[in-house]
Amino acid sequence: MNDIPTSALLITLVILIVISAYFSSSETSMMSLNRYRLRHLVNDKDKNAMRVEALLNKPDKLIGLILIGNNLVNILASALATILGQRLFGDAGIAIATGVLTLVILIFAEVTPKTLAVLYPEKIAFPSSYILRPLQKLLSPLVWMINGISNGLLRIFGINVNQQNDNALSSDELRSVVNEAGSMIPAHHQQMLLSILELEKVTVDEIMIPRNEIAAIDINQDWEVILKQLKHRTHTMTLLYRDTIDDAIGFVHARDSLLILLKEDFTKTTLLRSVRELYFIPEGTPLNTQLIKFQYNKERIGLVVDEYGDIQGLVTLADILEEIVGDFTTTHEPTSSQEIHKQLDDSYIIEGSLGIRDINKEMGWTLPTDGPRTLNGLIVEHLETIPTGKISTRICGYPMEILEVENNMVKLVKVLPHFYIDADKEK
Repeated sequence: MNDIPTSALLITLVILIVISAYFSSSETSMMSLNRYRLRHLVNDKDKNAMRVEALLNKPDKLIGLILIGNNLVNILASALATILGQRLFGDAGIAIATGVLTLVILIFAEVTPKTLAVLYPEKIAFPSSYILRPLQKLLSPLVWMINGISNGLLRIFGINVNQQNDNALSSDELRSVVNEAGSMIPAHHQQMLLSILELEKVTVDEIMIPRNEIAAIDINQDWEVILKQLKHRTHTMTLLYRDTIDDAIGFVHARDSLLILLKEDFTKTTLLRSVRELYFIPEGTPLNTQLIKFQYNKERIGLVVDEYGDIQGLVTLADILEEIVGDFTTTHEPTSSQEIHKQLDDSYIIEGSLGIRDINKEMGWTLPTDGPRTLNGLIVEHLETIPTGKISTRICGYPMEILEVENNMVKLVKVLPHFYIDADKEK
């Protein structure tokens, strides 16, 4: 070793530091790869991705190989640095070499290459796999021996090294992936994907048309009254009932009633013959479940009933689809923006019958959705009584002023979101 020139030792030391940087960046880049993107590239038969996946399928062997190489060159670099230090500075050179080499390895062989690998994992991992694959085969006996000892120690502590990690994403994790996709997914598509994931958290009760708003006709009325209602209806499907909605008969389609009117005398009897069978939906059914049931039963509309069989409301396939893609322009119902009126002082006058979820979606607010479905219900639950006049209150940090009450319902509410105070801070 004493016969080797100092310049040769210095060049060798630099080469060892570069090799150490290579192993450090390779390890970090392999572990930083987006596994889902990698899987997509593998499905597209990308050779670089397939080679990297082959390495990652045996992570213990990959880590073992990288650590063997990294530690080997670092130890060898330490020995060379010690020799160089003694040659240049005598006995004090050992301490000097230790300090300088530690700083050099940290900067040039650890922090810098690993930071670069985190920022550009594919650009480093893919080329690196060209070297790691043959190295893995060349050093396989040594890797096998070291991994065997390491795995044996882990088994002593009851750790199963052969246990496969579950890479399946939960709904919440998938939401995070969609949210973090950024410009890779158009904003509208991103919102649709998130809405699909939200279906399991929303029930038919939250989107149904309440029973008092269902477009329905009492078949026991005078025939002239029934004809007038049929002519002026704005819905494709109309519910027929006897005296009370709970005694529903069935739905009549506008097309069916029009065909009967054109072909023969239009009477109650012929109208009843065109009635379609009722389809009932238990309250509390999640939207994702109901969407599948609509598809399985080939239905598009159903009546929501409670545990006693009483009709609570009506849900259509279009209502569920609107939860995913947004409101359809063909709807005859007023949209949320028509029920929310912005004032000059930046406050909003909102109709009490408007759903809380619709308010939150349009305004970006955080009113609670785990209780009453409408703003009226939320206020009544908060006050624990039906207001009889103008009352001001604060619900979850939102100041509200009740402007109008009619038929035991809050009709109009003024909300001042610019005075919003976090409910937790308020406490």
